[in-house]
Amino acid sequence: MKLVGSILSAAALLASAPLAAREAAPAQPQAEPARAAPKLLVVISVDQFSADLFAEYRTHFTGGFARLLSGAVFPAGYQSHAATETCPGHSTILTGARPARTGIIANDWTDFSAPRADKTVYCAEDERVPGSTSSNYTVSDVHLKVPTLGEWMKAAHPGSRVVSVAGKDRAAVMMGGHKVDELWWWNGKDGFVSYAGRAAPAMVTRMNANIVARIAEPQPAMELPSFCVPKARAIPIGGGKTVGDGRFARAAGDAKAFRASPEFDESILATAAGLATDMKLGQGADTDLLIVGASATDYVGHTFGTSGSEMCLQLSALDQYLGKFFAALDRTGVDYAVVLTADHGGHDLPERNREHAAPMAARVDPVLTPTAMGKAIAASLGLGSESVLEGSAAGDVYVTPNLTPAQRKAVLAEAIKRYSAHPQVQGVFTRAQIEATPLAKTPPETWTLLERARGSYNAERSGDFVIALKPRVTPIADPTKGSVATHGSFWDYDRRVPILFWRKGMTGFEQPLSVETVDIAPTLAALVGVKVPVEIDGRCLDLDAGPGDSCR
Repeated sequence: MKLVGSILSAAALLASAPLAAREAAPAQPQAEPARAAPKLLVVISVDQFSADLFAEYRTHFTGGFARLLSGAVFPAGYQSHAATETCPGHSTILTGARPARTGIIANDWTDFSAPRADKTVYCAEDERVPGSTSSNYTVSDVHLKVPTLGEWMKAAHPGSRVVSVAGKDRAAVMMGGHKVDELWWWNGKDGFVSYAGRAAPAMVTRMNANIVARIAEPQPAMELPSFCVPKARAIPIGGGKTVGDGRFARAAGDAKAFRASPEFDESILATAAGLATDMKLGQGADTDLLIVGASATDYVGHTFGTSGSEMCLQLSALDQYLGKFFAALDRTGVDYAVVLTADHGGHDLPERNREHAAPMAARVDPVLTPTAMGKAIAASLGLGSESVLEGSAAGDVYVTPNLTPAQRKAVLAEAIKRYSAHPQVQGVFTRAQIEATPLAKTPPETWTLLERARGSYNAERSGDFVIALKPRVTPIADPTKGSVATHGSFWDYDRRVPILFWRKGMTGFEQPLSVETVDIAPTLAALVGVKVPVEIDGRCLDLDAGPGDSCR
């Protein structure tokens, strides 16, 4: 059965052909009638769900993931750019555009012209709000430079509704876009919130009350499935701290532990299912869009790493929660289509990676932080004791503006020299080098590091130069003070993610060749017969395993 209902039937093509051609044409088998567009599109992003994790656990899935595995499976999807963080990655999924075009170059960037003392700008804030900071901000979509699939749908069919629910504000905003009917994200302690002035639907109010009650209760350790048992091994990370054999036991009132556990995704999916049911999504005249940002996998990865019992339990539980989520949608009787992907991949902590035949795995040398490097450069050039650099040791770095042109040139030259000479640095790419590099048009696995940097470069927001650390160098110097593992690198373990499409009755298949997350939006647009109204970077993927062109 065909997945896409927008292709022309053979009868329609025949009717448009010249009479002579029709008379001469040999008899052809009757084509299967085109299938109507689905009434609901469901887009799920599993934060930090790498292609490596997907490959590792796919044979163990029996719930929602198992359903998706019966559809169109693209195991080699790419967040092709270098800035493999949450905000840039989510900005690609429903815009069809890479960060160079969306303007979302990182979770945070530096803007020395920002109208406040704090010059760090968070991707999903409006820094113009008086009294705000990058950590105490007003959530906004103002930095997203392009429209989303939901906006394309609304322009073509004003009756379409867009609902976005996520564990992170930046996930909900970057996938939902500028014109949403409902947009809710977890506020970090006691429930889902939205933009100021938006009334909470009764279902969200009930869900928040349930979450508060759930957090107030202690959580016993989860039982390990048999396939998770070999993963349960304590890994020392210093300061008497270990990770790797946890089972999500939680003390009463510990909202932070709730967030880094399977319970968090359960609450996100339940909220999304409740809104879909109460709003009767997919039951109107036009196709609706339901967006879900499942964020717990990312928090688990940062807190415990990607190879212990914690991640095994997280993905096993998420598989079951997805199954329940799909069952709730099934009960509505709505014809819906699903795509599931991720905003980026992830990498395990170096202490465990070194045990897994990766002797080069290491934590970043603190000297590479821009603050430390900037102070050393300032001292060497006689520019005082304040740092002349800001930014990230694994991404964009900015030269401070309070310098003369000659001083600025000297600082930039010295920074490039010092970073390039460090044994943990793979490459340093200047603004001039990146701007001189064309946007890549080849398969993403073939891109050079410079092309990857170009994919997330925006002249208005990107740094004066970008640092690429060597493979398996984790940009967290001290794991005892917060996260133990992360992502954000130029390397494929952070770039590769699965992309899975499913619709009831479709013919399943697997395509091993590389595709990109920017291909998702134009593919879904074709599925519901909506023309892409702007220039994008993605292409439509043919989801029809049989004859025909689903992207026509």
